[in-house]
This record gives sequence, structure tokens and C-alpha cells, in this order.
Amino acid sequence: MSAQNSAGIQTLLDAEREASKIVQKAREYRTKRVREARDEAKKEIEAYRADKEAEYKGFEAQHTQGNKAAEEEANKEADEKISEIQDVGKKHRDEIIKNLLSAVSHAHPTPVS
Repeated sequence: MSAQNSAGIQTLLDAEREASKIVQKAREYRTKRVREARDEAKKEIEAYRADKEAEYKGFEAQHTQGNKAAEEEANKEADEKISEIQDVGKKHRDEIIKNLLSAVSHAHPTPVS
């Protein structure tokens, strides 16, 4: 009986070792798949990010051009107004200086309420 028990125990130990190897292989496979899935997800995220970045750049370029045109138009109008004011100032320089000197030298203080 002892030989049969010993053989049975040995068979059980062999089965346990084999099961342990199978479990280890399954863990290694699972770890490998997790790494592959993570790498694949990183690639997909990077592709999505690049796509959205390109989309944003296009949107920004399209709308910035409109802003640049408006800015150039506003600068042009401002330059025209400045030029116009300078021309009026040159034409009426003597009168402006006379009015400024008069206002400074003949001040009429008024009480502030």
C-alpha cells in the first residue's frame, strides 16, 4: 500500500507542478497582452492627438486670417485718422497755440461741487 500511496502522491505532485507551469504561462501571456494593449492604446491616442492638433491648426489658421484682415483694416483706418488729425493740426497750428496759451495764462478757476 505504501508504494501505491507514494506513487499517488508523486502523481499529484507532478500534476501540481504541471498546473503551476500552466498558471505561470497564463500569467506571462496575460502580462504580454496587457503590455501590447497598452502600447496599442498609446499609438491610438497619439494618432488621435495628432489628428486633433492638425484640425485645430487648420481652424486656427482659418480664423486667424480673418482676424489679421480685420486688424489690418483697423490699422489702416487709424493711420488715416491720425494723418487727418495731423493735417488739421498743421493747418490751424497758430490758432491752436494761441488758444492754449490763452487758456493757460487766463485761467478761470471754478469751484468743484
